[in-house]
Amino acid sequence: MEEIKELEVIRELLETKQYASLRRRMEAMNTADLAAVMDEFGEEDLLKIFRLLSKDMAADVFSYLEVDSQQFIITSLSEKDAAGIIDNLMADDATDLLEEMPANVVKKLLANANPETRRDINQLLRYPEDSAGSIMTVEYVDLKENMTIEDAIARIRKVGMDSETINICYVLDAKRTLVGTVALRYLLISPGDAIISDIMHENVVYINTMMDQEEVARQFQKYDFTAMPVVDNEKRLVGIITVDDVVDILQEEATEDMEKMAAIVPSDKPYMKTSVFETWKKRMPWLLLLMISAAFTGSILTAFEGALMAYGVLIAYIPMLMDTGGNAGGQASVTIIRGLSLKEIEFRDSFRVVWKEIRVALLCGVTLSAANFLKLLFFDRVGIMVALVVCITLVAAVLIAKVVGCLLPLLAKKIGFDPAVMASPFITTIVDVLSLLVYFQVAAWLLPIG
Repeated sequence: MEEIKELEVIRELLETKQYASLRRRMEAMNTADLAAVMDEFGEEDLLKIFRLLSKDMAADVFSYLEVDSQQFIITSLSEKDAAGIIDNLMADDATDLLEEMPANVVKKLLANANPETRRDINQLLRYPEDSAGSIMTVEYVDLKENMTIEDAIARIRKVGMDSETINICYVLDAKRTLVGTVALRYLLISPGDAIISDIMHENVVYINTMMDQEEVARQFQKYDFTAMPVVDNEKRLVGIITVDDVVDILQEEATEDMEKMAAIVPSDKPYMKTSVFETWKKRMPWLLLLMISAAFTGSILTAFEGALMAYGVLIAYIPMLMDTGGNAGGQASVTIIRGLSLKEIEFRDSFRVVWKEIRVALLCGVTLSAANFLKLLFFDRVGIMVALVVCITLVAAVLIAKVVGCLLPLLAKKIGFDPAVMASPFITTIVDVLSLLVYFQVAAWLLPIG
């Protein structure tokens, strides 16, 4: 509600050209809140507002803007002004921005950036996407193990303003190997002539540059840190990752998994920023695949046309059987996908997982069938044999769905696919086909179908 109010005030001040009042209003706002408001404006007004900000605040606000807003601003500014924005961003934020921009624009920006910024960005661009190296920042406080506390505090004063955090400082030896950490509070309460190596914490938990970002998030969850050091294969400190980066990772990974589970090609743009054509491109591939695979259902119905003509009542229960099977498979798949992502389940647990799901499926199937049997007899008033066909198929459908729902994500993980791909839509199609086959086979056994 407060954000909507600020949006209306800023829009009114902009339309009435009260630029001095507008600037004062914006400088009194939190930078993240201001960025959220600015993202609601069109490109022309967005650029006007951005140009009114002071140099320091502009860089802070810029880092919170949506990627498409950042790209528009950077490409609209002069090369010198754009490079100034890049220089004032944290190296990891600048790298994230440049990764989304055309190569010719990146080349011009880096050519105008200062040498230190250019070096840091080029270093981060070397690492694979979604690795720890690609999301780390190189702005941190490093100390030598033979420093005194007094020297360490002097160094923090010198580089602290340009560092991501100063709460934890990282202790290096002469070869830049990470040998320990020291918290700022220990530096403040220790004697000035004490040596860093005497007060540092030597049992350091660190991350390798090539670690996947999902594993990075799990490490933060496990150790409950706000920042973790990143080292290369020789254990030399090359950067740090902070908890705000991990929050972004969790949001990105959760969004990607949700989209895959809904049979949508993942997108890195917000819904309201994605055009109709882009949304169509993201959704159509899976819809086409699922439509083609669903054609098997029609083939089965055609093959058993005689049974349907002899017992037309069987048609009425096809949607219920298919929906129940799909729902049961979805429950199993989501549970297993979550377990795989949290490392609670490994492929070696497959037998235990399947055995557990079989028992769960039998309990669920028998319970559903018992309730359905009573409904069929007393409300739908069908014959006992028809009720048996439906209820036996229901147990089989739930059993098949649970087994398929737990096995497919495990197999996907084993062969290197994202388990989220094997979620509800894909499993539902398989379960529908198998359930129909079972349905008509049971009907052929129990009913006098010629």
